[in-house]
Amino acid sequence: MRVVIVGGTTGIGLAAAERLAEGGAEVFVTGRSEERLEAALKRLDIQGASVDARDPEATRALFERIGAFDHLVVTVTSRGGASPLSELTGERVAAAVNDKLIPHLMTARAALAGGLSQEGSITFVSAASAGAAYPGTSLLAAVNGAIEATVPGLAVELAPVRVNAVSPGVIDTDWWEGLGEEARTAFLAGTAAGLPVRRVGTPQDVALTIEYAVRNSFLTGTVLTIDGGGRLKAA
Repeated sequence: MRVVIVGGTTGIGLAAAERLAEGGAEVFVTGRSEERLEAALKRLDIQGASVDARDPEATRALFERIGAFDHLVVTVTSRGGASPLSELTGERVAAAVNDKLIPHLMTARAALAGGLSQEGSITFVSAASAGAAYPGTSLLAAVNGAIEATVPGLAVELAPVRVNAVSPGVIDTDWWEGLGEEARTAFLAGTAAGLPVRRVGTPQDVALTIEYAVRNSFLTGTVLTIDGGGRLKAA
């Protein structure tokens, strides 16, 4: 089994690469940073290449070089995006769409035109903000909700290729670095205290769910939410 993970050099993507490689998969990762790519390749027995998933032409060319593979996982994201509606600008909205929604869809298109197996799968990684009701997350909800909304239609359109999404809640990754160390620690601790499981998630938690989506050949058209019960609190 050969798996391509776009955005697989850090955080959730890297944890998924490690999990799948340990399970015997041949894993190929991509990322924008050459430094992070080199670190990932040194750490794990995997292959990889540097590419900016926001560049459709570069992404298309990469998949032509990769050749045949079985499963695609797209974990591409961008930092930030949370703010009150009163502070949003058109430029910020466009940037959020360009940094996540467009790369997810264009990567899937490039994979299909490349070597993705008809018996394989596409797994998007969105975020539980798509179904949350927290102030300041409207832009995050819009972008991640758009990704999740594509899943059922693509599962039918691209069949027998399976299409699913994994939707994580608050996960302890460097995505939160922009808060500063003290604020980040306080935020994660406060979030953990309010969750039924009493902790925030780890990249490894999400990697388990990604592996399930990749390996379960009877799963398609589904968004798998892994949020420690955060949606129950919201309800």
